[in-house]
Amino acid sequence: MIYQTAQDWRDAPHKRVLLYGMSGLGKTYLSNMLRASGGWFHYSIDYRIGTRYMGELIADNAKAHAMQVPFLRDLLLSDSIYIGSNITFDNLAPVSTYLGKPGDEARGGIPIQEFRRRQEQFRRAEISALRDTGYFIERAQTLYGYPHFICDTGGSICEWVDGDDPDDPLLQELSRHCLLVRLKGTEAHTQELIRRFDRAPKPMAYQPEFLGDAWDQYLRENNVLPEDVDPDSFIRWTYARALAHRAPRYEAMSKWGVTLEADKVAGVRDAAGFDALIAAALERHAATA
Repeated sequence: MIYQTAQDWRDAPHKRVLLYGMSGLGKTYLSNMLRASGGWFHYSIDYRIGTRYMGELIADNAKAHAMQVPFLRDLLLSDSIYIGSNITFDNLAPVSTYLGKPGDEARGGIPIQEFRRRQEQFRRAEISALRDTGYFIERAQTLYGYPHFICDTGGSICEWVDGDDPDDPLLQELSRHCLLVRLKGTEAHTQELIRRFDRAPKPMAYQPEFLGDAWDQYLRENNVLPEDVDPDSFIRWTYARALAHRAPRYEAMSKWGVTLEADKVAGVRDAAGFDALIAAALERHAATA
């Protein structure tokens, strides 16, 4: 870890952290709060994915749908209209919309082969965006003059790393630049996430092996053909399983840094409170090392 003790953290002229954990536990809340404090550069992995690495794919997908409408097709072909995604830190919907949901196209799904292709595009994009962390640390400091840096990752980071492997290349790269900070929820948090997802299911990224097993099991249990799968039903059915799949992967990653309890994160109101929370986590880590 780049900060071994609480005093290392307090004395550091440049504080650099990377937040990870399940969605809804406070990663973006903390990042927005620190950015608003004026001294922190907020690097959003999902925003980087949607602009730098998948922006053209997202726009082309929207254009493909527009080309099916004669009125819009003529305007596109004559360069009379422009179609692009309006991704912001607070609206990352174009990324999840592009990922889509597998199943019956009449109910908004896409064929499983196309879904897998987009999943692979996202996997490569997220790894590339994570590898850009060091570049953005330097850019934030030299170009904009920010002394501190926070990397706000997506929930799927755990799918592409192996926390039990001390030689994992991506974790080695990230831990050279940042203190890795896990945001950990309780079982109550998990159940609330499941309830929230059930009300408004949205696409997410899956490890290929997990997706393959889940898709085959769903088809068997529901005795349904791939083209007849209800897309929302499948991703609802998969969500709790995906959270259970990710839990031990997050736990393995936690050995690379420190852990913050989500309940305590919710009580942080300013940069000083965040500094104190990280210092306390480093003290706990040192006591158990």
